[in-house]
Amino acid sequence: MAVAWAAGFVVLAFTSYLQVTYVYETLGSTERLESFGGRLLLIHLPNAVCVALGAWASSRAHREPFRDLPVRHAFAVFTVPVLAQALNLAIRWDRVSVEGVLMSSAVVVAGAVTGSAVDRIREGER
Repeated sequence: MAVAWAAGFVVLAFTSYLQVTYVYETLGSTERLESFGGRLLLIHLPNAVCVALGAWASSRAHREPFRDLPVRHAFAVFTVPVLAQALNLAIRWDRVSVEGVLMSSAVVVAGAVTGSAVDRIREGER
């Protein structure tokens, strides 16, 4: 599982860096982030893509025969996104709103499930 977690962490960290550097820093402004739609487009949807890519990387890196065991595979795939969410909430707890907790949690769930599903679909094509 350590290989799967490492792969997921590296991909999540790299894509999150790109998202913050190129999407948020470039397009994010106070006016755009005041509306829910602006936060959705500039923060939550790009975060969902980052989480999905991280979960997909974890899923791809999880080796046989363990990937055929549903509980172990789920643990390997979903650990990094859940821990990243917990760390994010712990670091920013003083600035977190109800909307932020709910949306970021939904992003983690949607992204992780999407990444895992994409891997299962691609695996089924082989």
